[in-house]
Amino acid sequence: MQSMVRCLMTPQIIGSRKSAAYRRCERYFKDRRIAFQGRDLNQNPLSPTELDRIADACGGYQALLDENSKEYIRRGMAWMEVDPREELLENPLLLRTPIVRTDGGISIDPDDTTLKELLG
Repeated sequence: MQSMVRCLMTPQIIGSRKSAAYRRCERYFKDRRIAFQGRDLNQNPLSPTELDRIADACGGYQALLDENSKEYIRRGMAWMEVDPREELLENPLLLRTPIVRTDGGISIDPDDTTLKELLG
């Protein structure tokens, strides 16, 4: 009889460590003593493949584009025709963050209820 072994992914928080939402997710995991991996986009941006996977899971590149970010407003992107994928790869500051990735899925700026669901 074979037994099935499931590899559990360590939860990953992707974003800027300076962000209050990032620190809220970090605190959620620390309070529950759940090991997690933090990833600061300023030091380690997403690869094209990672961005594609996250976009597929979250409803496309447009859903990942933070239209309220300082960078989006500064560049006047609301009035420009842009390719969201290209812009997100060039400038990680345009991403809606934090992004939390687990075995249960991927979520953008999750609240405590969503984090609990992601962890199963």
